[in-house]
Amino acid sequence: MESQKKKGRYLRIHQQLKELLLKTTDLDARMATVVAVLHHKMDYFSWTGFYSLNKGELTVKTYQGPLACQVLEKNKGVCWAGINQGKTIIVPNVHLFPGHIACDSRSRSEIVVPVRDKKGNICGVLDVDSTSLNSFDEIDAVNLGKIVALIC
Repeated sequence: MESQKKKGRYLRIHQQLKELLLKTTDLDARMATVVAVLHHKMDYFSWTGFYSLNKGELTVKTYQGPLACQVLEKNKGVCWAGINQGKTIIVPNVHLFPGHIACDSRSRSEIVVPVRDKKGNICGVLDVDSTSLNSFDEIDAVNLGKIVALIC
């Protein structure tokens, strides 16, 4: 997607989500709404979902797309890299990422954005996959970060 078009779409999505998320404080409902909007408005998202960090285990929460891995092996894969490094991770080619966890063999690129609670502690990640290589860039990183900040 061309950069200006992508920026404009994210701007509209962010505004829509700000309005929708005013309707509830329930974390699960907020995550489900974010996933649904993103998954259906961004045509290159093949899997969109949240993993929750609880008692040292990373477990799938709400998502859209093919069947997910329920629990991700500790300290392995892109989601754990995002948690351990405390930052957004963009992977242009998941098959070149050491320790990549292939929940769906069609996935080719991925972005993971840490989710922080009100105290600033990482409590999970937003994970997005694409069936194309090099799908994600800094525009995705910045805007998904802004969207994730709306949740807690």
